[in-house]
Amino acid sequence: MPASTAKPQPMLHSLELPPFVDVLPLPERLVPAAHHGQPHKLRVTMREVHSKIHRDVPASRFWAYGTGSSSSPLAPVIEARSHQPLEIEWVNALPAHHYLPIDYSLHGCGRDLPEVRAIVHVHGARVPTKDDGYPEDWFVPGTSRTCHYPLEQDSATLWYHDHAMGLNRLNMYAGLFGHFLIRDKAEDALNLPSGKYEVPLSIYDRDFTADGQLFYPTSGDPDHPWVPEFFADATLINGKVRPFFEVEPRLYRFRVLNAANSRFFALSLSEQIPFHQIGSDQGLLPSPVKLTSLLLAPAERADLLIDFSQFAGKQVHLVNGAFEILQFRVAATAAPALQTGHDKMSSIPATLRTVPRIPESTATVTRTITLNEYQDKVGNPMIMLLNRKHWHDPVTEQPKLNSTEIWEFVNLTEDVHPMHLHLVRFQLLDRRTFEVFSYQMYKKLRYLAPARSPEPSEVGWKDTIQCPPGMITRIIVHFDGYAGKYLYHCHILEHESNDMMRPFEVVA
Repeated sequence: MPASTAKPQPMLHSLELPPFVDVLPLPERLVPAAHHGQPHKLRVTMREVHSKIHRDVPASRFWAYGTGSSSSPLAPVIEARSHQPLEIEWVNALPAHHYLPIDYSLHGCGRDLPEVRAIVHVHGARVPTKDDGYPEDWFVPGTSRTCHYPLEQDSATLWYHDHAMGLNRLNMYAGLFGHFLIRDKAEDALNLPSGKYEVPLSIYDRDFTADGQLFYPTSGDPDHPWVPEFFADATLINGKVRPFFEVEPRLYRFRVLNAANSRFFALSLSEQIPFHQIGSDQGLLPSPVKLTSLLLAPAERADLLIDFSQFAGKQVHLVNGAFEILQFRVAATAAPALQTGHDKMSSIPATLRTVPRIPESTATVTRTITLNEYQDKVGNPMIMLLNRKHWHDPVTEQPKLNSTEIWEFVNLTEDVHPMHLHLVRFQLLDRRTFEVFSYQMYKKLRYLAPARSPEPSEVGWKDTIQCPPGMITRIIVHFDGYAGKYLYHCHILEHESNDMMRPFEVVA
């Protein structure tokens, strides 16, 4: 492999920065409104901004979604209502040249294409294929694309992000992602914490040079700079390194998104303080799940309730592994509205939403999908595939509209892969360990243990599922909504780009 001649840059070491000196920023909230009986409409622009990740670090260059003249690096939280269609014009006002290292050898990323391309995918939305953010539907700076979102789905913590073929790992690293919340009457009736007591948290890791500029690593090979995955130095929450957040001694709702390229976050509270998970990717769980830790894969979301009422005047920390990443400063007393009884939320609901299980007997097809990794002669990962097929190979998964199928992901690699299906929501059936060598050499399936049922926090509706190594992860999917071409892929962005992403087609 040719060695890079680039001189190493001095790098920022985030743990050397004083922690908890910056207040946690909160994104703008966009609540669409109808005009003269027409569909609700929004206009969101992609643009370059400069923002400080820490008090003691110079401003960094980011790309971000925004509105009007806002210079925030945080994309607005789009708050939509179930069954109220929404139309969004996505405007590409990005520069003409990319500032992160493009790998032109990746599929769909040739030198003959514009350097900056973008397309928005609302992750978890049930939409026609033309509005899904198909990777090849990108558009360039100076143009826009209008997408229609029927929103015929339950309340959920969705998110939106770039999905341009070959570039989304860079575009999202630059900052192109944000929360997209759907609300409905069933959620309203629970009287969950709202307004300033409902807080979106985007958690992700980034590398920076010593002068505060975003740094994306490369392999050192100028002809193929792609790296299979990486774990960056600094953990950011809503654009800040180790910020603090002032809370009252009461119940809060946190809509947590793992927006990292590759990193899984093992989240807990200091001193193993318990919290409750009330929702996952595609909406509310049947009932709250009491936890002391939560492992969140890239693209997964968790809807959490944290009760600070026993910690008045104290500090509580959100912890990733062994590192404190967010400080909660709990006020000595609650706001007057709570003391006078005007606040409607005082306790955690016992039940949340009925989530009927899909019977396995309703599935008419079972599809086996292998997760494969291929290495070069010195053992470095070279490419990632699904069923040993590339993105551009003919479509092999063609579920029928309104049919139910079981998909089993056979993980032959050493990584946990968060697998995401567009268009649909699904349920986890089980996971089971198997002997990888026998399967690879002889195509014989030899189980090593009984199947494991879903954890309580995984019994709700999902759109992204963790598939551990040496295990078969089975999901059951009802393909309702729309006919057309969609895709499924690993949501480790470096894997997805080379080439762990495949189209599927729902046929009428």
